[in-house]
Amino acid sequence: MSTKSLLILHGKQATNEEVREAVMAWRDKGHDLAVRVTWEGGDAERYVEEALSLGYTTVIAGGGDGSVRDIVHAMMTSERDDLALAILPLGTANDFATAAGTPESISEAIALLDAPPTDCDVIQVNDHYFLNMATGGFGTEVTTQTSEDLKNMLGGAAYLLTGLTRFSEIQAAEGSFSGDDFEWQGEFLALGLGNGRQAGGGQRLCPDALINDGLLDVAILPAQMDLLAGVRELFDSEARQDPKQEGLFVRTRLASLQIRTPHPMNLNLDGEPIQSTEFNIRVIRNRLKLHLPPDSALLG
Repeated sequence: MSTKSLLILHGKQATNEEVREAVMAWRDKGHDLAVRVTWEGGDAERYVEEALSLGYTTVIAGGGDGSVRDIVHAMMTSERDDLALAILPLGTANDFATAAGTPESISEAIALLDAPPTDCDVIQVNDHYFLNMATGGFGTEVTTQTSEDLKNMLGGAAYLLTGLTRFSEIQAAEGSFSGDDFEWQGEFLALGLGNGRQAGGGQRLCPDALINDGLLDVAILPAQMDLLAGVRELFDSEARQDPKQEGLFVRTRLASLQIRTPHPMNLNLDGEPIQSTEFNIRVIRNRLKLHLPPDSALLG
């Protein structure tokens, strides 16, 4: 059966020959696949509107986690539910696609369109929507300030090194968290709110999150601990696999969560920072039709 899809391609990938070859091969199989390239803010929203007006059944996000976020947000604010989403992992980190098991091969990722999409959850924070993870605290500052060159050389260890070099600058955030049968208040070094499992180039803050369970995985790293142990817990993969270290996190799963902070706090939604003292968060269950590998670890 032929498909009718619109690929929204990040501008940096406009000359990617692998993408061009995969698109042409998909068309040669009888599928309708149009391509649009983003250039500036608002392009994703315009192209989603175009896809809806022209009767496309699927939008393909060709980029990283930020591109996926922009397209998901546009799909949610359209208030339409007749578009499915597929992902070509073309960004620097591709945290969501990596955790989901989306093939790195562009042709194999496009081939996921052959199977029906799966109903998945979307997370709403105030007036914003995201698919993967929201992060806050010192950990967010480190991941955003770690250089690309250092990540290319050291991989995930680059975050640990950056965190250690900024050790003297650590300032805990403060807030209160409330949800069904859950209350926590205090200072914290890091916060992860996961629909997906990882952020910041492989930091698995919510290693057991599922994208179709109707729940948000919450991970809070309290500040009342040895700070060096806290930094290692955030950015050292071996430390996170140590049961003694894992116990440093406060964890829960909720359908909704309210966060209140005495001072404005930055919450990073798949790369987009929003600032507030009040965050109202809820899971919108089965809101998005998403093309994923049938054996994806994110599916319950």
